[in-house]
Amino acid sequence: MSNPFVRIVEPLDPKQPLKKFFNLSKLEDVRYACLPFSIRVLLEAAIRNCDEFLVKKEDVENILNWKVVQHKNVEVPFKPARVILQDFTGVPAVVDFAAMRDAVKKLGGDPEKINPICPADLVIDHSIQVDFNRRSDSLQKNQDLEFERNKERFEFLKWGSQAFKNMRIIPPGSGIIHQVNLEYLARVVMDQDGYYYPDSVVGTDSHTTMIDGLGVLGWGVGGIEAEAVMLGQPISMVLPEVVGYKLLGNPQPLVTSTDIVLTITKHLRQVGVVGKFVEFFGPGVAQLSIADRATIANMCPEYGATAAYFPVDDISIGYLIQTGRDKGKVMCTKKYLEAVGMLRDFKNSSQDPDFTQVVELDLHTVVPCCSGPKRPQDKVAVSDMKKDFETCLGAKQGFKGFQIAPDRHNTIVKFNFEGCDFELAHGSVVIAAITSCTNTSNPSVMLGAGLLAKKAVEAGLTVKPYIKTSLSPGSGVVTYYLRESGVMSYLSQLGFDVVGYGCMTCIGNSGPLPESVVEAITQGDLVAVGVLSGNRNFEGRVHPNTRANYLASPLLVIAYAIAGTIRIDFEKEPLGINASGKKIFLKDIWPTRNEIQVVERQFVIPGMFKEVYQKIETVNESWNALDAPSDKLYTWNPKSTYIKSPPFFDGLTLALQTPKTIEDAYVLLSFGDSVTTDHISPAGNIARNSPAARYLTSRGLTPREFNSYGSRRGNDAVMARGTFANIRLVNKFIDKQGPQTVHFPSGETLDVFDAAERYKQAGHPLIVLAGKEYGAGSSRDWAAKGPFLLGVKAVLAESYERIHRSNLVGMGVIPLQYLPGEDAGTLGLTGRERYTIIIPEKLKPQMNIQIKLDTGKTFHAIMRFDTDVELTYFHNGGILNYMIRKMAS
Repeated sequence: MSNPFVRIVEPLDPKQPLKKFFNLSKLEDVRYACLPFSIRVLLEAAIRNCDEFLVKKEDVENILNWKVVQHKNVEVPFKPARVILQDFTGVPAVVDFAAMRDAVKKLGGDPEKINPICPADLVIDHSIQVDFNRRSDSLQKNQDLEFERNKERFEFLKWGSQAFKNMRIIPPGSGIIHQVNLEYLARVVMDQDGYYYPDSVVGTDSHTTMIDGLGVLGWGVGGIEAEAVMLGQPISMVLPEVVGYKLLGNPQPLVTSTDIVLTITKHLRQVGVVGKFVEFFGPGVAQLSIADRATIANMCPEYGATAAYFPVDDISIGYLIQTGRDKGKVMCTKKYLEAVGMLRDFKNSSQDPDFTQVVELDLHTVVPCCSGPKRPQDKVAVSDMKKDFETCLGAKQGFKGFQIAPDRHNTIVKFNFEGCDFELAHGSVVIAAITSCTNTSNPSVMLGAGLLAKKAVEAGLTVKPYIKTSLSPGSGVVTYYLRESGVMSYLSQLGFDVVGYGCMTCIGNSGPLPESVVEAITQGDLVAVGVLSGNRNFEGRVHPNTRANYLASPLLVIAYAIAGTIRIDFEKEPLGINASGKKIFLKDIWPTRNEIQVVERQFVIPGMFKEVYQKIETVNESWNALDAPSDKLYTWNPKSTYIKSPPFFDGLTLALQTPKTIEDAYVLLSFGDSVTTDHISPAGNIARNSPAARYLTSRGLTPREFNSYGSRRGNDAVMARGTFANIRLVNKFIDKQGPQTVHFPSGETLDVFDAAERYKQAGHPLIVLAGKEYGAGSSRDWAAKGPFLLGVKAVLAESYERIHRSNLVGMGVIPLQYLPGEDAGTLGLTGRERYTIIIPEKLKPQMNIQIKLDTGKTFHAIMRFDTDVELTYFHNGGILNYMIRKMAS
């Protein structure tokens, strides 16, 4: 069907009649000018993609009527402009695409038709870790190890980059996904297929929100959702409330963007913005650079919002020029945004739209701060850090407590490192990492750190040699301007050599600590400290031996590294004493905002960005040397334990199968409330006594070679065995926590995978019973793929987390929901019954269906296919099957 809004299409420039756009101002609807700018992006996408099937006029009306509809939990479709992936989550997506090509060929179609319809970029940044530091060749040695460990995965991804159209892969060593997106990949306005429209993106990483700082609406999604978007399908989302966050005033001279974002994170956690958009406005926004805004948007997951949007303004346009974007395209971008009413002037309050609620922050009230010791939202003013840590030492075990007995607060452990004697105590810094896209994308804090290092070295200060220091820039541009400005040598003298281009310490790839340091920490049961310029500091994430971890600006990372302890009051105590006996305080070496800005204006220039990014896909010689197959169909290696063709499409035919009643299903697991995707989906290390470990052992691997579930996401045999393998799983059939269940035909208690295999071999279908909020937490594709592979045909729950329900639909697993007021308890269900789920021939969205038990009891449940599109996916056995049939025919 033709688009019903074609009447508002017109050329942006009459001289280029083939370059058109949907002119939203021609809607002549007074509601448009009152919409938040973020909602205008959703509206434009709905209007442009309206086909009365995937996107309906009713959806457009709901978005236009946002002010009324926002509180009604109404779902709307959204088709983002592009998709971005990192390598951990990108590998299974490429595996699925490769398997889809095989399936299309088997059905007699052209396998080369299987390509991303929506442009996709995959940035390899999650595999490198800090094995080497404090040496001039650290970067090369870490990169060599990265390729040694991940050669098989990288060869597969390189094949994907050559085999698929519309998919670009950015090789290892290029930078962090979100900084590369900000500096290079983001368009702000798309110019594609003859139309201009707003750039928008979903990514398989929660910090995709960083791009909101440039005015590109984006957020993180699960793998199945990302694959659906790549295949041209919309995301179904609840039309969100939008919290207006008004920024006023100017930051104080010594305050950094890190201090601002940590303050906002704590504030918005208190406000409560989960599931909402946050949109920034007010005159204070005009005081922030794009790098500052991107830092704030980056930590959106930490304050719980879906997106943290800064509409495009003249500063955004200037950033595009600064980062080397084509000037002609930038001018078209500005012209388009002006035409559709999406260019913001933050000093003009008449442009302020309606918001669900408004909260304010005066930037002048922000003070230098850190966050920790265990959560990003636990902000601590730098002036209070010493006192706060010492309070945490004795406090009850928890987010702000370590429960160390008072008589042990001053424990000191002596140790020897490289022939010299040192001491460790509670609060000693053992990791100091300038890391993460949150801060390394920001020239002001990176150059500030370099200038602080220069002054520290000139003052005679040093960092103790046992502290694991590292610098992992988010792109080659950072190294370029640090080197050109002359500060890199000073960073190196303090131990902050470049160790790699990737997430590294921020995602726990911090590498090993020196053995003598680990022994001292263990001997004294010390609360050792990591200080990092990252975005997450949950206990156990950064390093197993750092129980306290603080998020801080790059400048403070260096300051605490020099001090060697978190137990210091910078205002009263010196950082150190130089060779002349002079006490050096932090205020003596802290650069002023003006000093930083002078250097930034001189050295952060468009030529740098152009030089780094024009060769980004070819500069890595190790990547270039990888021998990837050139065939359009992937040649699966049966010996591989990392990459395996999944069985999702086995037996697929062109003809649709009539949905069949699920007869006499056993219950595999029975849960209570709040079973999260962490409980369902394989994550973390592979336990030595697990089904996955037994499988890998049978393939000739030793426990040292098991690696993690994350690195093996491209192998369904490992991932299926890891499904429901969480040691904290609470199954009502078992009287203790653990990944086990009862196999009812035999009465045996087995690992979940082993029980599912027994049922499958006997031809018995399976279901799962659950309480409220089934599938809460991070969106994970394997939380739906895993149960599907175990033979789970349906889940019966009291309620679902929105994205997980959508993922179940995407895999062809039926989400059933108890009728209002009913649950397993009111219906007297034990889970030991056998369930027959009656599937009618003619299905409608959210229809009631009948369930019969072998006990003779009958009840009804809601079949949670919420739209006609979801029913279409179900009839096809899932979204990927739907796309295969579509391409094959």
